[in-house]
Amino acid sequence: MLKNIVILLLASALAAVLLIRHGDEHTHMVESAPVVPVPMPPAPVLPAPQPVTVLPEPTPPPHPITTLLREAHANTALAGAAIGFCLINAKGEIVLAEDADTAFIPASSLKTLTTATALEILGPDFRFNTELKSTTPIKDGIIQGALVISGGGDPMLAVGDLNSWAADLKQRGLTRVTGGIRGDGSLFQGSLYGDFWNWGDIGNGYGSGVSGLNLNHNRYIVMFRAGVSVGSPAELLGINLDIPDTNWKNEVTTGSAESGDGVVIHGGESTSAIHLRGTVPLGVAKFQVAGAVPDPVSLAAYLFRKALQSAGIQVGASKASAGQATHSLLQHSSPPLIEIVKSIHTTSDNHETECVFRMLGVKAGKPSAEVIREHWKTRGLDFIGLRMEDGCGLARADFIRPQDLARLQFLAGQGPQGVAYKASLLSKDGLKWKGGAMSGVRSFTGYVTGKSGEEFCFAFMVNHYTDGKAVSELSQRVMDAMLGL
Repeated sequence: MLKNIVILLLASALAAVLLIRHGDEHTHMVESAPVVPVPMPPAPVLPAPQPVTVLPEPTPPPHPITTLLREAHANTALAGAAIGFCLINAKGEIVLAEDADTAFIPASSLKTLTTATALEILGPDFRFNTELKSTTPIKDGIIQGALVISGGGDPMLAVGDLNSWAADLKQRGLTRVTGGIRGDGSLFQGSLYGDFWNWGDIGNGYGSGVSGLNLNHNRYIVMFRAGVSVGSPAELLGINLDIPDTNWKNEVTTGSAESGDGVVIHGGESTSAIHLRGTVPLGVAKFQVAGAVPDPVSLAAYLFRKALQSAGIQVGASKASAGQATHSLLQHSSPPLIEIVKSIHTTSDNHETECVFRMLGVKAGKPSAEVIREHWKTRGLDFIGLRMEDGCGLARADFIRPQDLARLQFLAGQGPQGVAYKASLLSKDGLKWKGGAMSGVRSFTGYVTGKSGEEFCFAFMVNHYTDGKAVSELSQRVMDAMLGL
């Protein structure tokens, strides 16, 4: 029985094993059955990428003034010349700059630094004052002492003003001055002339010296008659002022009829010898040339003595030890500064400009050029490459960049005296300007209102040229181009 049971169990186990193997084989057959792929539509064929062509930005045409200046550099008549230009719009932005950060010799356009600064610091109503003093009061019609003309740096004092003083004193009963007449020009220290003014400038009227006491712009007029032929001596006809103790040496000859003013006067500070050289044009019977008075203080005292004597007032000999002049008798005031500035801009007078320039230094107690630098630095203009050896531009050692000169015009026009300053400049057809010229130097600065109605500030400067006609033509073309903006 037990044997049968064992056999039965073994048979059951064998059957189970066979069943399991059959299932494994079935499972293996299902997993390994081949997969029939489902057909897919073909992928679209994309075109090959094409290279992207980037077109360059169109090059704007050059500014018309740039074109003019490039043409000028190619002009053989201007070979070797230095040309600088700067244009600033109404917002203070630089529109165009051609060599504008190079310092140029400015000639008389430098005067605008002096005039614009003086209007803001001294004010348009400022006046120079000249005072007549005495060492003792008038008593019984007599001054027992000296009369002293105390100069206030006035560039506009004239002989007629001294004559008026003499008439006034006569009316007040003055009959005699025992101690003579003295002049005091000590307000402006140093030489009458700029240290860098040329020898050929300081004897001529445009280079007249600057003293604390000035008279008739410290100038005289000398008159010549041309000789009978070219090269023959010119005759010295006379001098319009009585300048004492002067030795006139006339070496002037006769030039061609088209030669113009070729006279050069060589003088100097306090000199007694004045050399007249050069030529006057053929055929002129009375040719006038301005010269510089060598000692303006002495001349003022001398001519006032003559005015007193002509009024019937006796004047004794001058005495250096006559005492201090403490009694004020009369005063004379110049025109207001704005009128002097207008004269400077109209006539480009160096003497007037230097008096204003030196007064800036006197009032501040420091060098005038330093006063100008400091003033505009507070307004945002820190001059680079600026050299001011005078205030008028007569010195060839003066330098300024066109960029700074144009910027000065912008700031001055926007400043507290902007309306007065602009109105004082020369004006024509949308231009307001101050020019400058000397041998090999030409410059212009100021304002221009173009056809668009916008106002621009500009500075245009040319140095080291030999053909003045070519520079004049270029200057006119630049002005016309600015008016067309």
